[in-house]
Amino acid sequence: MKKTHIILIVIIAVAIGAILTTLNNTSTYASFQEAKDSPDNEFHIVGKLDKEKETIYDPKVNANLFTFYMRDNKGTESKVVLHKNKPQDFERSEQIVLIGKMQMNGNEFHASEILMKCPSKYNDGKPQEDK
Repeated sequence: MKKTHIILIVIIAVAIGAILTTLNNTSTYASFQEAKDSPDNEFHIVGKLDKEKETIYDPKVNANLFTFYMRDNKGTESKVVLHKNKPQDFERSEQIVLIGKMQMNGNEFHASEILMKCPSKYNDGKPQEDK
């Protein structure tokens, strides 16, 4: 075998390894129940803030701890612990996407990231009603 063939085989093997590693690390959209069933995996969970329950954020005690309750798109509610400061205009968000893991006890979802969809400036700042 020529040296170029060996180098080409090594490059292909490294590329296949990189692709497989990337596929294993991708997270998926899920519900709280799916996250509860697989606490070792990271999930993206889409839902809405439960505005009837309290949100807890005390920056004097811990600026990187914010807790609230969210209901996922399947209707399951869970307590969420965000290990970051409270996002600005959090209560105004129409939809929330959490990235994180469910704790082993299954009672709390610990989020490492949060993405919010806020009311659009193109609909006069009012959330659109579900039809």
